[in-house]
Amino acid sequence: MTDKKRERKGGLGRREFLATGAAALGLGVTGFPAVLRAQPTSVKVGLIHPVSGFIAFSGTQCREGAQMAIADINAAGGIKSLGGAKLEAMLGDSQGKPELGASEVTKMVEGGVDGIVAGYSSAISLATSQEAAKSMTPHVVDVGVSDKIVDRGLKNTFRFGPGYGAIAQFAVKNLAAINSMSDAPAKTAMIIHEESLFGTGTANLLQKELPGVGIEVLDVIKHANPTRDFTNIVLQLKAKKPDLIIPANYYNEYVLLARTMRQQRIEAKGIYSVLGGAASNYKFVNEFPEAAEGIMDCNHWFNPKSEIALSRKKAAEAKGLIYTYEVFLAYNAVLALADAYEQAGTTDKEAVNAALAASTVDMSFMPYGPTKMINGQNVNAQPVNTQVLDGEIEVIFPQEFASAAPVFPMK
Repeated sequence: MTDKKRERKGGLGRREFLATGAAALGLGVTGFPAVLRAQPTSVKVGLIHPVSGFIAFSGTQCREGAQMAIADINAAGGIKSLGGAKLEAMLGDSQGKPELGASEVTKMVEGGVDGIVAGYSSAISLATSQEAAKSMTPHVVDVGVSDKIVDRGLKNTFRFGPGYGAIAQFAVKNLAAINSMSDAPAKTAMIIHEESLFGTGTANLLQKELPGVGIEVLDVIKHANPTRDFTNIVLQLKAKKPDLIIPANYYNEYVLLARTMRQQRIEAKGIYSVLGGAASNYKFVNEFPEAAEGIMDCNHWFNPKSEIALSRKKAAEAKGLIYTYEVFLAYNAVLALADAYEQAGTTDKEAVNAALAASTVDMSFMPYGPTKMINGQNVNAQPVNTQVLDGEIEVIFPQEFASAAPVFPMK
């Protein structure tokens, strides 16, 4: 592919690029004055998500978030160091199947794609990044949390959000803190998880870590994707009576599990999700407020004290979107990839991968420290703990981002 070299010298530095685009990136502006000269070549960004199949809701949310970022970056002037080159989306549907995700990468590479953002689930992200590595096409993972994604040493693969190793440790540490504040601390737990890499990996980590904070794991129950009836699983919960119920599932299964627990009148001191597919989701809270009330989650979330984060939320909602983590993580992934093109001043894959590896892109609109990439992972990314309180999703940990105090045991 012909390299899109720097079309002019100078241009804005990174801070100026991010600052100049802040209003557009925050407010979702889509209009921009016409430039009175020939437009530069576009930068092709492949977006591969499961927009059909059993996780289509989440995949569609990812695609929407990524396309919002592309529109906002283009509205802010495109890639300045490439003469204002605009980002052009190439769309692919993995249908929730890793092999189809990989085949979408192959087609996009043949079509001249410059970089890829994918693929929501861990299994899909593993497949798409592996396929992209054959051509060293820059690949930014939006949501996939398996640490296997970045542990393989692929020089083209980058993740700016936390993986489930860091998330599980964070979740256990904060659970211990919440427990220590209570007059009736939890001593037992059951883990309910979906069967894929995400759910299984999360469950394995939790099963290992929870005894270290004084919580006995009574049982770990795996379920298929999709699952349409949780009655048998909920009856096991009812029989064993754990103090804590810890779900790790995708959206549809999470909602059905939570509703079935309420219908069966399951009593527990807490429902403490780790990467709960619905627990930090306004759709679940709005549609099933009684089932959602009091649920805690350790998950991806935005910085509720950031004006940029709140303005992006407002812009997404103005488009009719529910502002879920899929939306803002995919947005962030495109933003990080665009920043790498800005710093590299070229679409040469080796140069862009090097820019991603050295990235210090400002993501203070998330509860992150300064971006620091080690082996493709932003090691200063972290999740937060949320809790549904009076119909609102509140941040309860870390303290510097908290909007409410935890309520435990649940009402």
